[in-house]
Amino acid sequence: MNQKTLFHGAEALIILEKNKIMKKRVKKSYRIPELDEKIRKRRTKSEAKLLKRASKEISVPRIIETKENKREISMEFVKGKKLSEHLEKFPEKEQLKIFKQVGGNIAKLHDSNIIHGDLTTSNMIFNKKVYFIDFGLGFFSNKIEDKAVDLHLLKQALESKHFQNWKNLFEKVLKGYESSEKYKEVLERFKKVESRGRYK
Repeated sequence: MNQKTLFHGAEALIILEKNKIMKKRVKKSYRIPELDEKIRKRRTKSEAKLLKRASKEISVPRIIETKENKREISMEFVKGKKLSEHLEKFPEKEQLKIFKQVGGNIAKLHDSNIIHGDLTTSNMIFNKKVYFIDFGLGFFSNKIEDKAVDLHLLKQALESKHFQNWKNLFEKVLKGYESSEKYKEVLERFKKVESRGRYK
């Protein structure tokens, strides 16, 4: 069995096997074992549900199998370029085009009351179109605040990782996000979230 560990994080182990990704939720030794089992099982179930729902709106990895008892999700391996590593290699015009699509994707998720929870370029893969991956911190919510915070986290991620061009990129995100049914309300709340962060 030819397996390769792609990532070993605090929350999960990501293993590549042929054209399949296995995401295994990591045990937390500091938690009571019974509680840890319960939390990991619930989060596995929740992430699978989010991915299935998101797949009706945007490009995400297709789920192959969910094993809640093993705290494991098997999904297709999305070939392409991770934006965190390859974004600057694209011409600027292409970068802006990609990020308008990113904004459109977020709008579709938010209109379906899906909050990604970790919108960074590490969780975006480009292969002719943008795929969102890793919904491990995601949840369902119709709250304007949660949608505004999702956008705020992306802005912070761009500012930190792609600081040379983050303003133009985020401008395109908002341009793409204009397609959201709640665009005006989310943008108003986003400005309030920004100002709260500024004066902490």
